[in-house]
Amino acid sequence: MSVTLDLSRMAPSSSKEGADAPKPLINLSGLTRPQMVAALAESGVVEHGKAKMRATQIFRWVHHRGITDFAQMSDVAKETRARLADQFTIARPEVVERQVSKDGTRKWLIRMAPGIEVETVYIPSVGRVGALCVSSQVGCTLNCSFCHTGTQALVRNLTAAEIVAQVQIAKDDLGEWPSDKDDRLLSNIVFMGMGEPLYNMGQVADAIEIISDNEGIAISRRRITVSTSGVVPQLEALGEKTQAMLAISLHATNDALRDVLVPLNKKYPLEQLMAGIRAYPGLSNARRVTFEYVMLKGVNDSPDEARALVKLIKGIPAKVNLIPFNPWPGTDYQCSDWAAIETFAAILNRAGYSSPIRTPRGRDILAACGQLKSESEKVRASAMRKLSMAAMAGVLDEDEDEAAA
Repeated sequence: MSVTLDLSRMAPSSSKEGADAPKPLINLSGLTRPQMVAALAESGVVEHGKAKMRATQIFRWVHHRGITDFAQMSDVAKETRARLADQFTIARPEVVERQVSKDGTRKWLIRMAPGIEVETVYIPSVGRVGALCVSSQVGCTLNCSFCHTGTQALVRNLTAAEIVAQVQIAKDDLGEWPSDKDDRLLSNIVFMGMGEPLYNMGQVADAIEIISDNEGIAISRRRITVSTSGVVPQLEALGEKTQAMLAISLHATNDALRDVLVPLNKKYPLEQLMAGIRAYPGLSNARRVTFEYVMLKGVNDSPDEARALVKLIKGIPAKVNLIPFNPWPGTDYQCSDWAAIETFAAILNRAGYSSPIRTPRGRDILAACGQLKSESEKVRASAMRKLSMAAMAGVLDEDEDEAAA
């Protein structure tokens, strides 16, 4: 069972308790514009009649300009800025570690609160120009046997502010402010990092609304993809609330194998999953579902499995991303031989399905698909840090992005 602790809205911890404790600060970065209007009005910082105008100003400063200090809001009265700082925060969480792969992939370990850490990965030359893989939970409950993230127990859901912060930190590092730069390096967002997004639907939906708002970061919803292992009851809500592109972490064509690879299948077997996908709001040739299929040697990579996959997804506007398995310490799985992957792809192609083979990115910094794992599981003494860090469940490739454009 997932537990949500809204630590992102709290001021740094204090030794004072009870009536003497400081009032928690609300993190404006995690509020949609309507939520921000309400928060400003309720706080008394601005008059009710001016709350909408002030919220628009603040939203643009935070999400279009990328500022982290109310004092930088030059078109807001100095007295108002001081009152905002008394009740709200727009500060970034701490970047504990930054790594850059030889292929240009970047990975950040971000500490949201004491003991609450996640990884975020930027992959260049994916999507239109580059994609950011964000996490929605600290840890994961799904225990997919091929995925390193599944070896880390769920700590809690991330808040909308903590999800948006991952995008802000990437934009800081990439020099992406203001958000309307013509030469932006970040064009796509994929909810394919740590956690199952549909087990954190409310916060994920709010984060998507903030990220896609044209007054701020302004990444189109058609360039935002949410990957799920198959939480069938939430599929319709995902489509209606977010209008995001859908990706399914599939990996098997029959229930017996998928029960092993993706244990959630025992709760929502393939027949239910495929029915939910067919009913996904907005599904069409212009808004295809992406099936993610990790290639495991001798497990799911035979020509018979490819033909079974064609039969399983028949009639669904779809593409299949074939993902060479990325090894991680302690796994028993091996990546399929390249010839087997190409044979598998050829069968899908002949059936009319685009089936790009994803080029592994960031393997040298454990940032590739299936390799992320947060430091929150580690012993907190710096000398005791484990070597490995967690699992990315996928990312858009360029031809899908062009199809969605």
